[in-house]
Amino acid sequence: MSDDAGARPPAPRITHAQVLRLAGPIVLSNISTPLLGIADMVVIGRIPNPAALGAIALGGTIFNFVYWGFGFLRMGTTGLTAQAVGARDVHEVSANLGRALLVALAIGISLIALQWPIGLAAFALLKGSAEVQNMARDFFAIRIWSAPFTLANFAILGWFIGRQKANVALVLQIFMNGINIVLNVTFVAALGWAVKGVATGTVIAEISATALGLALAARDLKSGGWHWEWSRLIDREKLGRMIAVNRDIMIRTFCLIFVFAFFTSQGARSGDVLLAANAVLGQFIAVSAFLLDAFGFAAEALVGQAVGARERDALDQSVKLSAIWAGGTALALSIGLLLAGPLLIDVLTTSPEVRIAARIYLPWAAAAPFAAVWCFLLDGIFIGATRSIEMRNAMALSLGIFLVAWWMLAGAYGNHGLWAALILFYLARAATLLGFFPSVTKAAALTYR
Repeated sequence: MSDDAGARPPAPRITHAQVLRLAGPIVLSNISTPLLGIADMVVIGRIPNPAALGAIALGGTIFNFVYWGFGFLRMGTTGLTAQAVGARDVHEVSANLGRALLVALAIGISLIALQWPIGLAAFALLKGSAEVQNMARDFFAIRIWSAPFTLANFAILGWFIGRQKANVALVLQIFMNGINIVLNVTFVAALGWAVKGVATGTVIAEISATALGLALAARDLKSGGWHWEWSRLIDREKLGRMIAVNRDIMIRTFCLIFVFAFFTSQGARSGDVLLAANAVLGQFIAVSAFLLDAFGFAAEALVGQAVGARERDALDQSVKLSAIWAGGTALALSIGLLLAGPLLIDVLTTSPEVRIAARIYLPWAAAAPFAAVWCFLLDGIFIGATRSIEMRNAMALSLGIFLVAWWMLAGAYGNHGLWAALILFYLARAATLLGFFPSVTKAAALTYR
């Protein structure tokens, strides 16, 4: 049971140290994911065939859509858990993990059962050369079997982050991605399995991470004296709130992933070289996004706890300090990419054609971190406050702006126009979320102390 609100002491003041204590491990945790993508690029990039790089980009796009479309399991679990922590409702803290795992299992099994129509639709939408598509189909046929484990990992990570246990998230991500890198190098470089090796290594790593995550969660539940009661897990009111929050976040996430799938598809229509060049630059954006998302994750936990405790000054401090660190980090990343980009391109690919093309479009990739950081941060704030309706509406508006910008720019400026539309999409996300920001404090009925 939650404690009496009037008897609760005020939440401690949010400090720079607290933001960094949360964001620091998440930075290290998040950076391991794009480093995995880079490792895949390095290994596959040693194959003297741009189609292999294109296949990884195409296959990765499909699973970004399929799996990250259900990223609400991470985001929704974080927000709801953080609010339960702020409200001192320990039983609801544990129940949030149980509900999320049940949903993850149901969706994961459904994705495996529906793999044929999913693959058919995906490859009809994402165009590439026959060679690229054949390799990507091999990737898809193997990777789809990780579905229940991938989604369970989302739920587990969200639960630990919502409890401000960023160090556990770090352990889980480094464990999973470390295994993945070792297996991918072994399967591709040593055994010559190429694209199939990357997919197989990823599936094994996801299963291993789920096992470790469940073990760590079970330890916490046992030490805290918590347990799952079936009646609480299927409580109609709690389930209804979880489904409503997750439904809106899912719609928002599918809109987001559609933009990147569309971006990749348009690159594929321009040929294997541009597809590969955009994929290389996309790794820079992925690294930046995962780094900057750490401050969004920190905001999720801090804002969620402030909302659960109904502390307005804690919310204000969380937003202010997270913005300072996120903005400064983004500026440094943009400058670093502009200066070091040519060297990094050469590390990721040995193809002369891809290197030349990637250098041409590098300034757009370098601009992305500072353009995108504000929407990442605002996403974290809205997730922590579980203001999912506003997130959904803001993303729908931003998607429309992106498509209009692409239509106006891509025909005249080609791949430059496509990149410009992506930058405008980031800015539109920030602007629309900022317009909805007053609803965060108003709906949460926060008070100053």
